[in-house]
Amino acid sequence: MWQRFTEDARRVVFLAQEEAGKRGESHVSTEHLLLAILRLDSSKALQALRAMHADPAKIRAMVEDQMEKRESGLAEDMQLTPRAKRVIDLAYSEARRMMNDFIGSEHILLGLVCEAEGIAGRILSSLGIDLQKTRDVVADLQRGAEVMSGNEKTTGHARTMAGKDLIGIADIERADIDAIFATCKRLKCEIAPEQQRGILAGKTLAMIFEKPSLRTRVSFEAGMTQLGGHAIYLAPSDIQLGKRESIGDAARTLDRMCDLIMARTFAHSTVEELAKHSKVPVINGLSDLEHPCQALADFFTILEKKGKLEGIKVAFVGDGNNVAHSLMLVAAKMGADFTIACPENYEPSEEIVRRAREDASKTGAKIEIVRDPKEAVSGADVVYTDVWASMGQEHEAEERERAFASYQVNAQLMGLAKPDAIFMHCLPAHRGSEVTDDVIDSPQSVVFDEAENRLHVQKAIMVLVAGGAA
Repeated sequence: MWQRFTEDARRVVFLAQEEAGKRGESHVSTEHLLLAILRLDSSKALQALRAMHADPAKIRAMVEDQMEKRESGLAEDMQLTPRAKRVIDLAYSEARRMMNDFIGSEHILLGLVCEAEGIAGRILSSLGIDLQKTRDVVADLQRGAEVMSGNEKTTGHARTMAGKDLIGIADIERADIDAIFATCKRLKCEIAPEQQRGILAGKTLAMIFEKPSLRTRVSFEAGMTQLGGHAIYLAPSDIQLGKRESIGDAARTLDRMCDLIMARTFAHSTVEELAKHSKVPVINGLSDLEHPCQALADFFTILEKKGKLEGIKVAFVGDGNNVAHSLMLVAAKMGADFTIACPENYEPSEEIVRRAREDASKTGAKIEIVRDPKEAVSGADVVYTDVWASMGQEHEAEERERAFASYQVNAQLMGLAKPDAIFMHCLPAHRGSEVTDDVIDSPQSVVFDEAENRLHVQKAIMVLVAGGAA
């Protein structure tokens, strides 16, 4: 039971037994745990109480006033009362909620606050110490400790994302991506669904859609529900950004009522303008320049399938579009090689390529643009394609069909990749155009795994930008 306790947390339990023994008690209850916390001068729990302007001497006096004096004596195997056991269970839950690997004295304090019917809980409540206030103070203390210690662990860096926007991959660091992937793994594989429902309880996500989408809407809406929050779908008819009212006015209205904003727009400048005026985090659900959530889900899928990202060769066959942009940028930051095969006049943005190569120079990744799909796919670990004409480009469909006719991913082209290569597509796919049925339905295809991972990655993003402890 105690293997995941920090030294401070273990000392709280030991000192609580000592406090109970001094008073002739045979069981440790909530008041003994609180008295133990008051004896640990350097613990985060006592720091949190002081940060909330609670006087330790006053708390001790209040506890002792409610305790009966019996003959002292420390039992060899002193047990916890049912209420104290519940405090420990709640401490575990609070640690998971804050994405902490170990239970510290601060989590025991949170457990005492949660267990409002115990003597400790009643005393803390009478001093104005409530759960949300304590969570906020503990989160601040953890952030401060990481900054002071120079701790660059993923869990520490994750908290630096609190309150930040996710506009594009170009604007985040490798450490941010590591934090997103670590949080995603925990949400997907380690934290039970019922334990996730309180993470964003009471939080509201506004979802702005200029473009309709199956995966984006369902993954964000389901994700917010699973985290205990609520998502509001705003269709083009509900919110005409820049037409019925200015983007800035819409942002300033939404941030008064919602905790997060996700926007799926035509122009990247719309997302940037929302972020400029909003006081709550804005997440890019897709724009004409980037599709960051998709690329992060894709690379999380690659990590699951291949076990690493550094040195992985990714071949993108098709248009140098928003998806290609974000994939290229993630690859460069994570040390993966990225080659795009595209026709002339359909290359990625020069600025995106420049930024990707700048990052690649630091990680050892290679960023290449070629014309021949066979050259790109040869020896690849991952073969990726997307539609030739994106939403809003329907008027170019015939011209693009001609330009990309030789860029179809079929069995022959896949045969040039490594035998264990995987095929990826962000969906929806135009079967028979950019990819054939035999490829997208083959055992090498992971398109539905990456679609599912949109849910998990976006849940991680929402948790992190909302502050981790929400």
